[in-house]
Amino acid sequence: MKRISKPGERQLKHRHLNHEKFTLAAIDDIIAHGRKKDWVKLRLALINDSQLKEKIMQICRAYADNPYAQRHNFWMQYAQRYIT
Repeated sequence: MKRISKPGERQLKHRHLNHEKFTLAAIDDIIAHGRKKDWVKLRLALINDSQLKEKIMQICRAYADNPYAQRHNFWMQYAQRYIT
């Protein structure tokens, strides 16, 4: 189901992402609160920037013991298995 924006509704601006760089805080926020379009941007950035893999892994390792952090677990697995 596609969410339709209401007139005048602002797009979600991820914390600390007031530029095009993916800081650790921005990555954490995108993983935890992002929507599909945000995840697509992060995935494309990961494919194009090999240094981003370590940042994602660093963020996700902090949630490794939390069984409820399923999004972080997904990104950890994705980064480990699919990105070289």
